[in-house]
Amino acid sequence: MARLVIVSNRVPDPGETSGPRAGGLAVGLADALVPGSLWFGWSGKTAEHTSTTAKLTEADGLTYATIDLGESDYRAFYLGFSNGTLWPLFHMMPGHAEFDRGDYVIYREVNQAFAAALLPLLKPDDLIWIHDYQLLGVAAALRAAGVTNRIGFFLHIPFPAPALFEVLPPAKALLEAMLAHDVIGFQTGYDRAHFLGALSSGLGMIAHEGTVIYRQRKVSCIVNPIGIDADGFSRMAASIARRIDARRMIESLAGRALMIGVDRLDYTKGLPERFDAYQRFLQHYPEHRRQISFLQIAAPSREEVERYRTLREELNHKAGAINGQYSDFDWVPLRYMTRTAPRSMVAGLYRLARIGLVTPLRDGMNLVAKEYIAAQNPDNPGVLILSRFAGAASGLPEAMLVNPFDVDGVAEAISLALTMPLDERQARYKALIARVREVSAAAYSRAFTARLADVSVQPPPRVLKTAI
Repeated sequence: MARLVIVSNRVPDPGETSGPRAGGLAVGLADALVPGSLWFGWSGKTAEHTSTTAKLTEADGLTYATIDLGESDYRAFYLGFSNGTLWPLFHMMPGHAEFDRGDYVIYREVNQAFAAALLPLLKPDDLIWIHDYQLLGVAAALRAAGVTNRIGFFLHIPFPAPALFEVLPPAKALLEAMLAHDVIGFQTGYDRAHFLGALSSGLGMIAHEGTVIYRQRKVSCIVNPIGIDADGFSRMAASIARRIDARRMIESLAGRALMIGVDRLDYTKGLPERFDAYQRFLQHYPEHRRQISFLQIAAPSREEVERYRTLREELNHKAGAINGQYSDFDWVPLRYMTRTAPRSMVAGLYRLARIGLVTPLRDGMNLVAKEYIAAQNPDNPGVLILSRFAGAASGLPEAMLVNPFDVDGVAEAISLALTMPLDERQARYKALIARVREVSAAAYSRAFTARLADVSVQPPPRVLKTAI
């Protein structure tokens, strides 16, 4: 049986039982990482220079292979081109995107360094599965080195509309690099359509049933949404909700309904708009004041970037304004936490929450939406308010779908969710939990690896003697 090699920007520390392991990628790949698998990527540490050889660690039958990034490479590759250019542009926020050719050159070099460090670890029949926007050029670098293994790629974030993607000066080079994979996976049909549209407008390539031919090689483009272990998460939520620390939350609510939001502190998550919608709700629906408590957990993210520090200051100001205007001596309408909460505790809070508020401006999938559904008590479930611009929305139509830019519409949805009859909440939950169970983490990894394993070994493309 072929070994699975996972390649991602970050690799979880096998010595930790929380933190990175609780991330979306680790959750989605849990079923794919059978004993004998290899997980390769960045250690999360910086050094004077980027490593040329990987450090190997064994744990639970898995091999973790990591390299350190040079400090200057980290700033140009990760903070620069990956998160200063690709991240905002792929989320269709060009106003936040900045392009620096020097950062792009380092991005190419780091992708080549990943490939060079991975190359000695590969076996001839390995299945290589590369993940996300930071590593668009690794497969091309491997092909340039003569690797003929089957290589797949999965994009966890959205792919932008073709006209927007073409704004990138190296757009054509990035497309050609992505075509070094055998299978390319996307979260939604919209994302795949955007990518195929970019191939058509940028390279003149036409897809047939999601497959394109590039220099005599077949590249399959598939829709394969990521999921969670719904039953496992449900058991964890029910267990935590019974514990004494959850009782503290229940007592603090004093009979009020809990509304919860859990996000990274990122401008794509729509947190300022969410706070504005909550303020509008309190203004327009005074009958619900003192009947609700909104808990927003926003874990810090990329704090060395000025834009993220500015976002944090803006949210502090908005939270203070809401509580200053509407608080009473025994009621604080908004509790705003900017620290990471353990995943198990968050699961218990989801189960207690009458409303799950998931309103990103744009998102690849957003597993918070699926986790909120999985955590609910079937006898008395809460209501999911979900942005139509999250990838999860296409697979969860029974949620209350909203436009996060429409603060009045979100405010109205909060009011409707608070007053929704039990039978309607139960009907929505029953349909939603069935969908979350069907599109599970196991189904995600099984479908992609099966598709990749079915690929016939092809010669490397006769192009790109170096990576992108």
